[in-house]
Parts: sequence; C-alpha cells; structure tokens
Amino acid sequence: MPQVSEPPVQAPAAEPVLRFKILNVGSAIRQLLNEDQAALPHAVRQRRDALKSYYDDPGATLLWQDRGRVTGLIDRMRNASIDALDPGDYPVEQMLQIRQPNRLALSHTARMLKTAKAELYWSAFFLKYASDLKVGRFLPTKIEPKLYWQRKTIDMVAALRLVAALGEMDKFFDAWQPQIPDYLRLKQALSEYRATEQAGGWPLVPIGDLLKPGMQDENVPLLRRRLAVTEGAPAEPPSGQEKIYTDDLITAVKRFQTRHGLDADGLVGKRTYFQMNIPVAERIRQIIMTMERWRWMPEDLGKDYIKVNIAGFELRRVTNGQRVDQMRVVVGTPYHQTPVFSDKMDYVEMNPYWNVPHSIAIKEMLPKLRARPQSLVSQGYEAVFNDKPVPLTAIDWNRYSADNFPVRLRQKPGPDNALGRVKFMFPNRFNVYMHDTPSRSLFGESERAFSHGCVRLARPIDMAVEVLNQLDGWNRARIERVLAGGERTVVSLKRPIPVHITYATAWRDAQGDVQFRPDIYRRDERLYAALFGRKYPY
Repeated sequence: MPQVSEPPVQAPAAEPVLRFKILNVGSAIRQLLNEDQAALPHAVRQRRDALKSYYDDPGATLLWQDRGRVTGLIDRMRNASIDALDPGDYPVEQMLQIRQPNRLALSHTARMLKTAKAELYWSAFFLKYASDLKVGRFLPTKIEPKLYWQRKTIDMVAALRLVAALGEMDKFFDAWQPQIPDYLRLKQALSEYRATEQAGGWPLVPIGDLLKPGMQDENVPLLRRRLAVTEGAPAEPPSGQEKIYTDDLITAVKRFQTRHGLDADGLVGKRTYFQMNIPVAERIRQIIMTMERWRWMPEDLGKDYIKVNIAGFELRRVTNGQRVDQMRVVVGTPYHQTPVFSDKMDYVEMNPYWNVPHSIAIKEMLPKLRARPQSLVSQGYEAVFNDKPVPLTAIDWNRYSADNFPVRLRQKPGPDNALGRVKFMFPNRFNVYMHDTPSRSLFGESERAFSHGCVRLARPIDMAVEVLNQLDGWNRARIERVLAGGERTVVSLKRPIPVHITYATAWRDAQGDVQFRPDIYRRDERLYAALFGRKYPY
C-alpha cells in the first residue's frame, strides 16, 4: 500500500487565539481540540470526538511523553507485517518529525502547543493501527458485496485508556488483537511462511506427464526438493533412486495433496503441480487475506457455535471453546453462491417438506412439468394452492410461464426428499439452512460446490444428536424413531446456537497443518487488489 501522506509538519507562524490558559500540555490539547477543525491534522480530525473524550478527563495519561510507549509503537508500526498489516500505512517518519523540538517555539505556550499537537497526532495513528488490527483495514461490504456481517468499529476511548493502563505496547496489542483461535493460529503460520520466504522459499517443479508411484522421471529430484521444504520429505533419496518416485516421496505428496484440498491419491498431475508451483509469497498473501477476513467477523463467536467454511467444504462444531466435531459439507455452486453471514440456529425439523424456491420452480421444474409431470409425482412433489395440496397431474402446465406461475411446489417427506431426513434452521434473509441430502456420493468429491446455496451435511444425524442433547429426552434412539415414523416434526432449541458461515482459503487445522484451498467463488480478487495494490494472479 502507498505511504499514508500527511501535510508536512511546520512550526506555527503565530500563536493561536487561546480559549484556555495554557498551563501544561493537557490544557494545550484542549485548546487544539476546541479550535477550528481545519487547523487540525486530518488524522486527528477523523478521531476528534474520541480524542476529546479521552483528553477532557483531568486524570487522562499523556501517552506519548513516555519513551517506552513511543519506542514500542514505532517498532510495532515498522514491523506491522507481523500483524498482517502494511508498514507503509503508518507515517512513522512524520510521527518522529513532529516530536522534534521546534527551535522557533521559544515561548512556553508555543512549546506546550507543539507537544500537544504531537500527542494528538500520535494518538490518532495509534488508533488507526488499533482499528486496522481489530476490525480490518477495509470496509468489508466495499470489498465483498456478498458479505453480510455487520460493520464493526472499535471503542477508541477504551483503546486509549487500555494502553494507558497497560503501559507496554506489545502487551496492549497482544490483548487487543482478535482473540479468535483461527486468527491466532494463522498469525503464527504467517510468521513461519515469512521465515520460509527469507530462507529462499521452494523451487518450482516443471509440469510434466502424470507421475505415478515407482515411475522414473527427470522431475523427481526437484519434486523432492520442493516437498522437503513444506512436507518433511527426506532431502536425500534412497541410494541409486534419485529419479525414482519412491515411497517416501509418495507419502509427502499425499500430505501435500491433503493440505491443498486435492484427492490424496499420490498421483502427481496438473492440479498437484499447479498447487506446488504457487510461490511462498502468494501463500503469504493468501494468509494475510484470510486474517483480514477474520477481523471482519463478530468478535465473540460464542462459547458453543457451528462454523462452516465455504472454501474448505467443511463444518466445525465447537463446545466450550473446543472443537468437538468436523464434517464434510456441500456448498453452493459458483452461480448459486452460499452467502457469508452469522445467525442463530433456533430449531431442527425432521422429515421436512422441501418448499421449492420460486426461481427453481420456474427455471428447472416448469419444463419438466410440461413434459412429464408424472416423473415429479413419483419423486414426491405436489402443488400447493391456497394452502391446500393439489396433484401435479391436475394442472395444465402449458398454460403457465414464469410470469403467471400459479402455485407453490413442495416435495413431501420421504427417501427422495432433496433435504433428506432433517434440516437445521437458523432463519435468515437468504433462506439458507443446513440439511441432509439423498445425494451422498457428492461427499466423496474433493471440491463440493454443488448446491443451490444451502449447506448439505455429511453426517446430519450425528449433528441432530449433538444439537438436541440440550433438551431432555432427545437422544439418538428417539431421533431415529421420529425419522422412521415419517411425520414432520419440529423441535425448538432451548438455547439457540450461533452459526457462522465463513469463507477462508487458508487456515491451520487441529493437527497444526496449514491448509490452503482454491478461491472457488473468486472472492479473493477484489480483496487482493485492495490489500496489495496489484492484480490477482489466479
């Protein structure tokens, strides 16, 4: 990012008209904050109300008269990359310049005003750093229009008071940064990948023919060097087998494939070569983008919650802050994207009807109804008119189009129901929920973007058991009895469960492995340009 530019700091040509008697730096600060807004530096004007609230308190600590805080903030800004921020966003040299003694400011009043201006300027950029670290550098909806978390802000007065209380800047920032475990794990991964970059990264491996176990290939020595960097492959091959794709390399390839969402079959084809040849600098940027997204998320995810990662095709369930389950999911196609948002699960519905969305009814169902309505009857579909079921064969579908579609379509509970046997409802404006599915084979795919936007679960009955265990009498046996009975049953939760639908193309898993995934919805493109000022390369 370009260097933040503030107007050059100059000595005042003349002392301002005073509204307060300048006895000390505190009264000088109040003078500056109550004078004409245009006289204040832009960074101070942006945060004037918070600065005024803090410094109007007679007991407020002057933060930047302390050498330790000054050094700590400058060091943090110069090394902002440790926080996945850009050092160029913080005008360190100007901040140091404004603190320099002004030889022209000979009077006591001029000296106090000079010190006060420096105090405010430093506090303003301290607050910018604190905001960037806590809630992100960019307004989420300007980067990702299909992201629906509420805009976050920081309590700037609380930040100033906290740094005054803690004293040491590193203590403040360690307490202030997002405390979400995924964020903290990625921050550590960022440090490790930067160290790999400093050590020279990894070599590129020319894309060749499909490499199978036991084959001999000129690429194998480079492949070994590549996998030695990130997968722990032995640097030295078995004696006399320098160009043989041996078992130790096969193990390393499978580990690499698992970490990158590929089929872990040990076959090195174009997709595996492609992922191997993404340089370490781009992996670092991928981590930085994901950390920025984590800053956009709600600060408190909840003690117990469910998190879906769209790009990872996985769901995690967390209880008492600990991950207790993980399962595969199917998410929306790139055309029918699953939205990013947070809500609360209120109830579970067993043996559900599927109310066909109007768009699906007219685009996908109507042509089938015109051709062979009986085929949909055999799958359990019926029409609903004035809240009463109507047989599909009783309607002349050729009379209707998208403009005058007369009924609502729904699919009755049963083995063919598109929602399977159970759905989990967290009512939202997108009509997105989690559910079972009869299409079980899709969970075997490495990339699972097949739905119209809802989230399909690989183990929905396990989820139902865990979600309903907060209610007396609801155990697996009872759930199975209700499902076997075939009757629609709605069970309300006593304690709604937070559900977070996220989009992360990088994360660190429970085993400590850093996982990367393709950007299936092309959502990294705009964020990449905003963060790095260059075109997205993939």
